[in-house]
Amino acid sequence: MNYEAVKKYILSRLERELNPDLTYHSVSHTIDVLQSAVRLADMEKINGEDKLLLQTACLFHDIGMLKTYRGHEEASVEICQEILPQFGYSTEDIKVISGMILTTKLPQCAMHNLDKILCDADLDYLGRPDYFMIAHKLKYEWHILGFYNTSLYQWYIIQRDFLTNHKYFTKSAIDLRQKGKMENLHQVEMILNHEK
Repeated sequence: MNYEAVKKYILSRLERELNPDLTYHSVSHTIDVLQSAVRLADMEKINGEDKLLLQTACLFHDIGMLKTYRGHEEASVEICQEILPQFGYSTEDIKVISGMILTTKLPQCAMHNLDKILCDADLDYLGRPDYFMIAHKLKYEWHILGFYNTSLYQWYIIQRDFLTNHKYFTKSAIDLRQKGKMENLHQVEMILNHEK
């Protein structure tokens, strides 16, 4: 499998073809998820071919946005099944990658270690200091695309519920991000209480 070639191909394609209105599901998000997954994989002692499969799934997990917004995970799988054989990925490799991508669909349902790492990397920002900036990119994306036109107060209710119900899967993500996520949740609750 030629991971470096597929990485170059996918990032170039995302830069060229992604709708510029995707302020959250952008090339930056794909790169952020990839970097987060590599960090978690190192912490979880994942290496070799498994790490390459994980990194490939990161690159492809949102490429379905080129075709559709809702149900983009299934579209991402279709694209990866079409493209990856050209880069030397086996049928079994593609099956593992496809499974990882599908687990990122909300609510996440990761069972295997690689799935868990990808899901945790996809929502790594929930426990980071840049959480509010990234969350507002998603709010703006929803607004521009006309999916959910919520008030700021309603948005923070959605965020409070999401942060409350979300759970990291891996010990590494829990160690790295759980405390920050709870601090972000506390700030959201303070905003909501202040608005009342």
